[in-house]
Amino acid sequence: MAKETGIKSWRELNPGTAVTEPGSAAELKTGDWRSSRPETDHDRCIKCGQCYIMCPDMVYSKDEEGYYAQNYYWCKGCGICAKECPVGAIMMIEEVD
Repeated sequence: MAKETGIKSWRELNPGTAVTEPGSAAELKTGDWRSSRPETDHDRCIKCGQCYIMCPDMVYSKDEEGYYAQNYYWCKGCGICAKECPVGAIMMIEEVD
């Protein structure tokens, strides 16, 4: 018989925030984890796509004007896009409620 420790299992911590079934990752809103988000200055952006290429979570997609737009639903705010932007067009902005 297991001793009661009072520690919850990972499945009990926050239901609905973990991938537990095959193919369910797309339903998980990982953007809730970030404390800052990337914002692009279109006046500086050269539409090179470096943000799209370097993003580990594939949150960028090209819009009708040729800019790469972020999908904040999945963006974790890692800042890689801002660090890799060759012209400094992406700034990390602090999230506020």
